[in-house]
Amino acid sequence: MVTALKLATEPETFCNTLQAPVIIVGSGPVGVRTVQELLRLNPEQEIIIYGDEPYEPYNRVRLTQMLAGHSTWADIFNSLHLPEAVNLIKRYNCPIITIEPEQKRVIDSLGNTQHYSNLVLATGSSPHVPSIPGNKLVGVYTLRNISDALGLAARRVRTRKTLVIGGGLLGIEAARALQRSYTEVSIIQHSSRLMPAQLDENAAALIQGYALSLGINVYLNDSVQKILGDRLVSGVRLRSGQEIEFDTIVFATGITPNTLLARQAGLSVGRGIRVNDQLKTTHPNIYAVGECTEHRGHIYGLVAPGLEQASVAAHTIVARKASYLGSIAAANLKVIGQSVFSMGNVTENDISNLDVCYQYRDTSGKIYRKIVVHRGRIIGAIAIGSWDQLNRVQEGVTHRRRLWPWQIVRFKKTGDIWPDQQAEDIHQWPATATVCNCTGVTRGALSAAIQGGCNSVASLAQCTGASSICGSCKPRLSQMIGEVPAPVIVKGHGSLLTLSAISAALAITIALMMPIPFSNTVDLEWHISELWLNKSYKEFSGFTLLGLSAVGLLLSLRKRIKNISQRKFSGDFGYWRVMHVTLGTIALLTLALHTGMRMGENLNFLLMLSFVGLAIIGAIAGGVTAYETKRTSLSIGRWRRCTTWAHIFIFWPMPVLLGFHILKSYVY
Repeated sequence: MVTALKLATEPETFCNTLQAPVIIVGSGPVGVRTVQELLRLNPEQEIIIYGDEPYEPYNRVRLTQMLAGHSTWADIFNSLHLPEAVNLIKRYNCPIITIEPEQKRVIDSLGNTQHYSNLVLATGSSPHVPSIPGNKLVGVYTLRNISDALGLAARRVRTRKTLVIGGGLLGIEAARALQRSYTEVSIIQHSSRLMPAQLDENAAALIQGYALSLGINVYLNDSVQKILGDRLVSGVRLRSGQEIEFDTIVFATGITPNTLLARQAGLSVGRGIRVNDQLKTTHPNIYAVGECTEHRGHIYGLVAPGLEQASVAAHTIVARKASYLGSIAAANLKVIGQSVFSMGNVTENDISNLDVCYQYRDTSGKIYRKIVVHRGRIIGAIAIGSWDQLNRVQEGVTHRRRLWPWQIVRFKKTGDIWPDQQAEDIHQWPATATVCNCTGVTRGALSAAIQGGCNSVASLAQCTGASSICGSCKPRLSQMIGEVPAPVIVKGHGSLLTLSAISAALAITIALMMPIPFSNTVDLEWHISELWLNKSYKEFSGFTLLGLSAVGLLLSLRKRIKNISQRKFSGDFGYWRVMHVTLGTIALLTLALHTGMRMGENLNFLLMLSFVGLAIIGAIAGGVTAYETKRTSLSIGRWRRCTTWAHIFIFWPMPVLLGFHILKSYVY
């Protein structure tokens, strides 16, 4: 049970002119992160955090989950953790009402004065309530804090028809949460689709379909003109003229940054509190972070950018160099039970004529993915439904990673950008890849924490903040601290390694050794040079070589053709791979007999060069694959993939060159 702290009733002055503390105004996730970062960077730093609610810090993101019955009170409070330190003072239910920048002090609601060395404003935001007639009637709510959630929870017992005004993330989630107790819930959205800032028409249509299937009514291209009722809400009149009965109204129409405190202190304020790249306001000792902040003209309404800002502000306060250059807003959460991801330039307002969109839908129609590419680099993505590669996608959009043509082809065909094994193994992700979308913690930060002694999900959460908001990344954290994976057992790896070595030696011999000489006498009845001089022998070896190559190609398709690879009699792919290398080795021997180990000229030289290069790269790929049995290094896996794809790539000129060779031999 969380209770408010008992506070002094007489005004006091807290002042230490030698070393005044850092004061944090705001006990939400961003304020808490600022405290955590300051103590991590300087454990001796004296800090005071003020909160205006009578509660320990709690997670606002989970309020709708709690309202829906999917989270408990413990989940709401335990996801934010402030360390127990003698140099950290917590003053809850104690809002700051005045800032005096010149005196470097603040005054709280009880009249107490506190001096500071640096002040961080993490005052957050308030729900935006449009000036609609009737918005003060009994039965009108917002959903922003615990008091709102408690009021709606009590109201839910007796309400029968509820209208949520706003079809964004919060509005849809609130509608779903309020469906308990057999309440009829509707959403009204003034634009043509739900979540217009995050989704395109296709993705929004899927979300709308989910909402309708759950019994949530959706009104689009309309808005509330007036809330009807004398003292209690009785209904609404829409812009279209329609009047509908409702007994409860919930506003989910965006946020308004809390800037009053900063404005009264004389700080520069636009839509939010203006800050520079070090998160400093127009006063050198006052910082602002989170939803109350305006940076380079942008206000971020999500938690992750605020957490990044908190880290930069903390580094600057302890005299370390850090800059905040802005964030690419990413939404990755459950919306009415469906996984929804949106990041970067994805809507028609963000996409230019130079951008190219690629889309994927599965056969069931329940999964939709879209990537936006600008001059070969990914700048945006949408996903409806689960996608194992979301964290890699987020890292790609953040750093505008280049996508190669074969990756785009793979996406259009399978919905994935990278091979499956690259997405599944978190240890293969780049260090900059985001693992926890809520807090912005990267794979590199988690690896550093593990090396520093964190050996459990709980310790990683406490040290880095990962999984402390929604908890959806806990499986990834478990994967990171799990046991080292056992080496991959490649069937027939001994034979594969031996044959690969023989094949490489043969290919190098053909390329570098002197050709087999012709016979210099006519006294012999038969000489080995007859094999490449006699037309019959030469045709036999040539067609044998062609047949061996064709069979080897068919064997290589064993893993890539689903209706072959899934048959029970198809055998383990490792043995098929050994057969493939065996045929390649025999083909090289046949090539030596067909040509007398002569590289030839012009077209023949190109064909021989292609053959020899294909064999050498294939031998390297086979050797690396066999070596992988004894190693679990990620670099080995990358080498295997690179050499395998190089082997496939080098093969493609061969059919054309071979066709011209046969045509030249029989036509000309």
